[in-house]
Amino acid sequence: MSNFKRPREMNPDHLAFVRALPCASCGNDIETEAAHVRFGCLEIAKPQTGMQIKPDDKYTVPLCNRCHTAQHAYGNEQAWWDQLGRDPIKLSLALYSVSGNLMEGERIIRARP
Repeated sequence: MSNFKRPREMNPDHLAFVRALPCASCGNDIETEAAHVRFGCLEIAKPQTGMQIKPDDKYTVPLCNRCHTAQHAYGNEQAWWDQLGRDPIKLSLALYSVSGNLMEGERIIRARP
């Protein structure tokens, strides 16, 4: 058994794409940030990450600064998303699958469950 850690997958082009989309929470399309989803999901082998370790860039969603700050202040990332009725892991992977296509990205963001 090895203690090998897989390096984090970084994708600056995808982060730029996510920043060009409207906020997944409030729809603000002016000051969007690429927010990394930190909680884990065993079903897809996504590990939980801490504050000093970011997840792969494919696990990012667009949040405006106000919503991104509110999400961190809430204290429980998964509960914050649950109250919105959105699955940020599913959302991040959907966006990753259309990365670079702004029309499709906006369609995914605006689709509500």
